[in-house]
Amino acid sequence: MTSPSSATRIGAAVREDFPYFAAHPDAVYLDSGATSQRPAEVIDGEAEFARRDYAAVHRGSSMATGEATAAFEDARERVAGFVGAGERELVWTAGATDALNMIALGMSDASAGLGDDRFALGEGDEILVTEAEHHANLIPWQRLARRTGASLRYVPVDDAGLWTIDDLRAALTPRTRVVAFPHISNVTGQIAPVADVAEAARAVGALTVLDACQSVPHLPIDLTGLGVDFAAFSAHKMLGPTGIGALYGRAELLDALPPARTGGSMITTVTMDGAEFLPAPHRFEAGTQPVSQAVGFGLAAEYLSRLGMEHVAAHEAEMAGLLVDAVQSVPGVRLVGPAAGRPRGALVSVIVDGVHAHDVGQFLDDRGITVRTGHHCAQPLHRRLGVSATTRASASVYTTPDDVARFQDALGEVRGFFGADR
Repeated sequence: MTSPSSATRIGAAVREDFPYFAAHPDAVYLDSGATSQRPAEVIDGEAEFARRDYAAVHRGSSMATGEATAAFEDARERVAGFVGAGERELVWTAGATDALNMIALGMSDASAGLGDDRFALGEGDEILVTEAEHHANLIPWQRLARRTGASLRYVPVDDAGLWTIDDLRAALTPRTRVVAFPHISNVTGQIAPVADVAEAARAVGALTVLDACQSVPHLPIDLTGLGVDFAAFSAHKMLGPTGIGALYGRAELLDALPPARTGGSMITTVTMDGAEFLPAPHRFEAGTQPVSQAVGFGLAAEYLSRLGMEHVAAHEAEMAGLLVDAVQSVPGVRLVGPAAGRPRGALVSVIVDGVHAHDVGQFLDDRGITVRTGHHCAQPLHRRLGVSATTRASASVYTTPDDVARFQDALGEVRGFFGADR
């Protein structure tokens, strides 16, 4: 394994901020790509809001409503600033999956004549994704294609599960209307050339939709600077609560996109014959909002900002390197995704020869090491790799070199335990 640099001290230094590790002092938690742990200040801050300031937002004129609304909108400002967006460009959603569905459903309504023609699709139009998509950034586009008569096409991956900007450019046509892709693959860890994709899509008049779930918690992100039209990410992967995510969209696009959810609090005028909607972001926030979760989301963004995302990125790049070294040191274990020395997100997925991924995960779990097993909501990618499942270890700000060393030692015992090394 490579020797750690001073950047890795962020892991040990912040670990005491997370109550999970006080409750489980011997735990090795390498499943942050699925759900990250939360620092005490996020947990306590959300709970304190619920105890002292909880009330409906944007409804009525009481002091309680005003204070709750201020906290709600302050959280929006924090999260928007964290990803380089304006306040009007960040919509609260039930999660990243919900955010991606909201875009596709809005385009479906536009295609039915209920909104701006720039979002309308029909026969002959094309939606382009990659073969590496999480189901949340694939199935909504499948359904949109079926509703509208558009064609769903995909950028193929190679034997390592990777695609290139040249592959994507070759798949673009003058009929491409949407390009949806992951910033960081949740299986391979591949980091996409986002700005290049956005430029290529813009050249053919296509909208870009970025799945940023695996990048926003780990890299300095400026969505405006990257040039994408829409993006989705979630709180529970970036040290925040479950049940809330965010949809980013350029303000002029959000103001024109039909809202997928309708009801109270997102309208200007309602008659018995129709309704007119508020500008973004509130036109997308129908009904009772996840107020305390939004507060927690904002606190998580504040916590990461205080650490400094450049330091977070440096730490996690080193953890990724250590994880790759750990995997490559074990005979009979194959690494998925970028080879050693190439940039990747802070995760590794592996195939252990002769042992099913679920058995690998159980073996590691028995030794206090939490990882993710399965197809990671990316069945087409696993099918292309020729396996039904992989074992994934993913890092965060609290991951330490010792965590990786314990993972390496346990991984080295798996094939012997199951008799697969004979």
